[in-house]
Amino acid sequence: MTAPAPASTREAARNELQRLWDSDEFEARLRACEARYHIHHRFNQRLNRGELQPFQVRAWVANRFYYQVNIPRKDAAVMSNCDDRAERRRWILRMLDHDGRDDFAGADAGGIEAWVRLGEAVGLDRADLWSHRHVQPGVRFAVDAYVNFARQRPWEEAAISSLTEMFAPRIHADRLAGWPTLYPWIDVEGLAYFRSRIPLATRDVEHGLEVARRWCTTRARQERAVGILHFKLDILWSMLDAIERGFPDDMPTEQRP
Repeated sequence: MTAPAPASTREAARNELQRLWDSDEFEARLRACEARYHIHHRFNQRLNRGELQPFQVRAWVANRFYYQVNIPRKDAAVMSNCDDRAERRRWILRMLDHDGRDDFAGADAGGIEAWVRLGEAVGLDRADLWSHRHVQPGVRFAVDAYVNFARQRPWEEAAISSLTEMFAPRIHADRLAGWPTLYPWIDVEGLAYFRSRIPLATRDVEHGLEVARRWCTTRARQERAVGILHFKLDILWSMLDAIERGFPDDMPTEQRP
């Protein structure tokens, strides 16, 4: 039988569990979650190597659109749970970024409209996108779970879940760099969404990290923040799992988007 650890060792272990990570270590642990980001998913890697057939690119765009249209609903849920007026004023910018603002034209059209234009660039009809008829059940389930999480949890937790945007600029940059050559049949004007999100993601990450540092005043909350980020990364990964399974290379022609 193994002898019990000395009391001093047990006390040191408890202290380590309770020790608050400093700001740099906390952020580093959050950023280390990038290893689980869907940039590493096989389907995304095939997408960025130019290995997908046009119908599979269309399927990805159509399914991801369900996520895009639900982002403002998620952000509205965050604000509905937030009693801090100053924070709501900052957070509402995210809704406007996606839903659009002012005359809803040009740069004011918003991210959802930019994604519709991406859909048109890959050969999807606008009505097809909005009908969500190509959306896989697994994608719908994952996205709905994310929106429900934002509705049910404290707004700080929902804000922390948005920190997957720490990893987004790279995935957008990869598409901007590779797609014009790998998928020359896609109108490059349709890639504007990816270009617009890089500076917006940087702004949103700064705010999200502020919220995380302020809310995570205990080691338990810091660990909770890492767990929340894992949850959101699982959402994104699950979406690609569902798309990959739903649109195999040998999908019958009549069933393809």
